[in-house]
Amino acid sequence: MSLLLVDDDQYIRSLLVDLLSLEGFRVDEAENGKVALEKLAENNYRLILLDIMMPVMDGITTLKEIRKHYNTPVLMLTARGDDLDRIQGLELGADDYLAKPFNDLELIARIKAILRRTDANVARSAQNIINFEGLILNTATKQASYKGNSLGLTVTEFGCLELIISRVNLAVSKDDLSLKVLGKTLSPFDRSIDVHMSNLRKKLPPRENNDAWFKTLRGRGYVMISDEYCCHHIEQGEDADQKEKCGGG
Repeated sequence: MSLLLVDDDQYIRSLLVDLLSLEGFRVDEAENGKVALEKLAENNYRLILLDIMMPVMDGITTLKEIRKHYNTPVLMLTARGDDLDRIQGLELGADDYLAKPFNDLELIARIKAILRRTDANVARSAQNIINFEGLILNTATKQASYKGNSLGLTVTEFGCLELIISRVNLAVSKDDLSLKVLGKTLSPFDRSIDVHMSNLRKKLPPRENNDAWFKTLRGRGYVMISDEYCCHHIEQGEDADQKEKCGGG
């Protein structure tokens, strides 16, 4: 199983290669984004570990280029306290982040959690297809489309969409999304789920009835709403535009 490690610090790369090799991963190294893109053009990787601060081509620029051509999962390695970099990375399609310095066991756990939810080695069958009002989700390949057009979702965005569809008309908490999709407990001030759901909202096509596909329940989470579902069934806590549509205050 091949991973791509992108970091300009040779010492850190050596430590991580040794650690990941013990876990059975084959690791290719790149000292900057330019080299990483060259390796991506020649190899298939299950996951990319991407540092942010690098010379020649930094991690944010590299991530932009990666997402133009690949949906390979990306785990960002950021300096502790660089909240803006983390948020920008998530908005650009990174699947998760880990702040330096990090615990070796946590890094391995994050990698394995991402790989578990991105495993596309499941045989294609009718059971792998979810059709929700024209949204087609292939759970084997983690691809989503609408009327034949790919939505270009990252694996994490796909996981969020799959989960809220599986609980249509029921509130799904941010804690649940973080645990089941990202594989981690949501920590205070962690906005990663907010960013992933915002990206998902932007990528979903207009609905035929012009309603939103899902609503934000302030302080609670999100709810995917079926076309025939009567809005007054949504519990208290629904967002303002949903109340307005229902005639509420």
